Amino acid sequence: MKRAKATQLDSPSTPELLSPARLVEADLIAAEARLVRLLDSNESIIAEICHYLVDAGGKRLRPTFIMLVYRACGGGNQKVDFAIDAAIALELIHSATLLHDDIIDRGLLRRGKPSAFARYGFGPSLIAGDYLFCRAFELCSRFEERLIRTAAEACIHLTEGEVMESRYRHNVAATLNDYISVIDRKTASLFYAGGKVAADLAGAPPRTINAMAKLGTAMGLAFQMVDDMLDILGPEEKIGKPVGSDLRAGIPSLPVVLGFERSAELRKLFQNSTQIEGAVLERALELLRAPEIVADARRLVAEQIALARGIVDDLPASPYREGLATLIDDQTSREV
Repeated sequence: MKRAKATQLDSPSTPELLSPARLVEADLIAAEARLVRLLDSNESIIAEICHYLVDAGGKRLRPTFIMLVYRACGGGNQKVDFAIDAAIALELIHSATLLHDDIIDRGLLRRGKPSAFARYGFGPSLIAGDYLFCRAFELCSRFEERLIRTAAEACIHLTEGEVMESRYRHNVAATLNDYISVIDRKTASLFYAGGKVAADLAGAPPRTINAMAKLGTAMGLAFQMVDDMLDILGPEEKIGKPVGSDLRAGIPSLPVVLGFERSAELRKLFQNSTQIEGAVLERALELLRAPEIVADARRLVAEQIALARGIVDDLPASPYREGLATLIDDQTSREV
């Protein structure tokens, strides 16, 4: 029997089910403490940059997702330290990519404050990103070979996704399929790895491990699609960076590739402007906020949410399953 949506679980006796992070709060507190310690370095500038980025917080969506999958798949306290280390490792990798992304995009704002690139410059930020990658694989060294391989493959896909995205910058030939290929690598690969590793550590059967990997992909795709919509819709106070940042960088985000199909004017603006600013930016944003483009983008998000919810529904009933369902549903509410 299909359960009710997690968003409907609002009775006074079960309010905690509405907070996915609260369900794994002890795990996340332990993860945060270990994460902070791993940012230290014998070289003070490395530690300063890493703490500047990571201590600012962020959603910690990946650790929450990983610990909920681990618990929902029956993982107990025997291997919880391994699951926590896996969550930290993937968060470190994610943090490294943020540093490198800001370098590539010349991003000056991150989470509402100057980016590490803006504050510390190219070289120190690049080295700090490399340091975070190394710390991640230091953690992974305690895992079995197949789990290390999963993490390594995620990093390979991240790198390939970055190169693919660069190839499509200011390229009006970029299609929806091209876009999906990029975000599958750049964003969804870490969620895929997280779901797979968490279920494996929980002792789940191969069928469930594969299902949790697919859940990660759907979750990652939905998350990135919503982020792309927020980049167009804003406001800046909500997204922590200037509206249209991806557009300025010539990145063919979800609204952009959907807009290519509908607007010759948008294609011309995107192709002819190596730096989209001022009146050009405002006109491009106006075109991208067309109701039909926003509706198409929301439909694609809804497809990934439905896929993810269907996978979660097959898990055994538990508060952690409900927490995963809520975490998935929360992706749509971010854009409202």
